[in-house]
Amino acid sequence: MLEKLERELMLVARCNLLTPRDRKGQGGHPGNQSGRPSEPSRPDQCSGTRLDRSAYFLLSFLDTEGALSIGQLADALGLDVSTVNRQTGALLRAGLLERIPDPKGGLARKLRATTLGAERLAADRERRRAGLARVLASWTPEEVRRFEDALTRFNREVEADEGRTWPRPENAQEA
Repeated sequence: MLEKLERELMLVARCNLLTPRDRKGQGGHPGNQSGRPSEPSRPDQCSGTRLDRSAYFLLSFLDTEGALSIGQLADALGLDVSTVNRQTGALLRAGLLERIPDPKGGLARKLRATTLGAERLAADRERRRAGLARVLASWTPEEVRRFEDALTRFNREVEADEGRTWPRPENAQEA
């Protein structure tokens, strides 16, 4: 039983609908058989019209939690500080993040999305939601609700097991 579930979760994780990947020489859509990219190739994670997985992940986290330092992000995400520094550096260079003084007067500088970063995140979310709507078009509202409930329960159990919760808008702290 767990073999099928593991395989299905792996397939969700690699789903281009949710985590698009643009790689040189590959099309942006699985149905593209021409060998030509359907979107221009990009030199880094932030320069095209779509955000890559790490950019989307970091911007989503900051969107819900508010401004955080690199150390706070690394702790919250369970990543090495050097990894978060590299990822946020690309976002800073692309103008999607900015460094600000700590609003609470601390010494560490905080990171937050710029207007451009927030716009790009909103556009990516809209594309992903449109893709989900397309894939789930034949599902009943009750089937979608049960699927959402099961995924939410699964994710909360994983978070509890890891001791690290993903911020959700309904649980967001006031900055």
